[in-house]
Amino acid sequence: MRMLRVGLTGSMATGKTTVLNAVADLGIPTHSADEAVHALYAGEAAPLIETAFPGTTAGGVVDRAALAAVLADQPERLGELESLIHPLVREMAMAFFDAAEAAGADMAVVEVPLLFETGALYGLDKVIVTACDPEIQRVRALARPGMTGEKFAFLLSRQLDQDEKRKRADVVIDTSGTMEETVARTKAAIASLRAGNGE
Repeated sequence: MRMLRVGLTGSMATGKTTVLNAVADLGIPTHSADEAVHALYAGEAAPLIETAFPGTTAGGVVDRAALAAVLADQPERLGELESLIHPLVREMAMAFFDAAEAAGADMAVVEVPLLFETGALYGLDKVIVTACDPEIQRVRALARPGMTGEKFAFLLSRQLDQDEKRKRADVVIDTSGTMEETVARTKAAIASLRAGNGE
C-alpha cells in the first residue's frame, strides 16, 4: 500500500508544533519546515540570502536578527526572501517523504506553516489544519519573545484566515482546549486518516 503523505498547516500560534509532536509520539515520521529553514539558514541558503540581503550573514550563517531588521525596514521584501527559501524547503520535504516511504512507513507528516499561501505542490494526499479561538491565538502569539501587536497583525495579514484554512482541510484539529485534549484530538485525526487509507 502506498504511504499516505499528509501536510500539517494552520495559522501562527494555533498549535502546529504541539500537534506535530503528538504525531511523532505515535511513531509516525514527521518533518518540520521551520526546522528545515533553520538548517538552510546555517548552510545552503546562506549565500543566496547574503547576495539578496547583503550584510545579513556572518561566517556562512544567516544572522536572523540582522535579517529581521532589514525586513522590519522593508517588509515588502519578505516575499523575495520566501521565493528563495520555499523551493529549498519543498525539496527537503519531498526527500523526507521519499525516505520515509522507502523505510516502510504507512504515513508521514510534513508541517508547512504557509502551505496554502505559497501554493507549493508537495504531492499531499491529505491536509490537517490546526485552528483555535482567535483570542487564544492572539494571547499565545504575543507571549512569544519579540512579538508585538503590530508584528502579529502584519504576519496575520500575509496568511489566509483560519476559516478559509478550515474549508481547505481534510481534517481540522481544534487546539483551543488543554494540551491533553489536543493530543486526544490528534490521535483521533490520525486514526481517521488511517481508516480512510484502507487500514
